[in-house]
Amino acid sequence: MSDVSLAPGKRLSQIRQQLGLSQRRAAELSGLTHSAISTIEQDKVSPAISTLQKLLTVYGLSLSAFFAEPEKPDETRIVIDHEDLIEIGSQGVSMKLIHNGDPNRTLAMMIETYEPGTTTGERIKHQGEEIGTLLEGEVLLQVNGQNYHLLAGQSYAINTGIPHSFSNTSARICRIISAHTPTTF
Repeated sequence: MSDVSLAPGKRLSQIRQQLGLSQRRAAELSGLTHSAISTIEQDKVSPAISTLQKLLTVYGLSLSAFFAEPEKPDETRIVIDHEDLIEIGSQGVSMKLIHNGDPNRTLAMMIETYEPGTTTGERIKHQGEEIGTLLEGEVLLQVNGQNYHLLAGQSYAINTGIPHSFSNTSARICRIISAHTPTTF
């Protein structure tokens, strides 16, 4: 639908325009402000993942479709090299999506790295389930207003339709591997 070599804001603008939506209409449909969409499209700010998800939901795209390089439709990869993982994180939170190019996949998996003091920001909410394991460090998982302090070696399983967020309140890096279904990323 768009050229993935463009800056994210410019790509969002291009997609919105291809769909025939004004910035104001996109704001109404996504629950964002007109000024937020304007500054994102001008690449003045990098949107949080939750903000990007809101826009992409309106535009009918998943995060992986937005960030993925176009693949040949009949070619799905068996081995995905580290440099081919799709970075969908921002602001000190790295979220590397493992994607083989299959548009019909039903499972998503990510390798997440949280620098000390970082967070996913506002609570995220999307259809599906998520499971994950902390490989190192510690993280504060908030689900529907309740806090869970998780340490390396512990795992979690959540209904992602319930508002949730992840925060690294420690002085060490936190790494998580997570799987999600359906593939909203």
